[in-house]
Amino acid sequence: MKTTFAMFFLAVLAVPSAPVNATVLDLSTMSCKQFVEGGEDEIKMVLTWLDGWYKGDEDEAIIDTDVFVANAKKFGTFCAANPTISIVNAAEKILGN
Repeated sequence: MKTTFAMFFLAVLAVPSAPVNATVLDLSTMSCKQFVEGGEDEIKMVLTWLDGWYKGDEDEAIIDTDVFVANAKKFGTFCAANPTISIVNAAEKILGN
């Protein structure tokens, strides 16, 4: 059994891993212009991260889709009107309490 597991483990390691559209997003430097011009998947990922960040550790792990969509629209509108501001500063103005 150990030999079978070891062979399987070595086979998995031998398979080359090619990143599929791997991207690094540095949200601390991303501008609203970059956010608005990002692809749909990137925009969704950033919005989801911001939603979680501003909920904090004390909030329950619940996503209210109505609130999420309303905040996303406010954030998108703000960023479209202020392309040079960083998304961190935009988020603080829109999502910060």
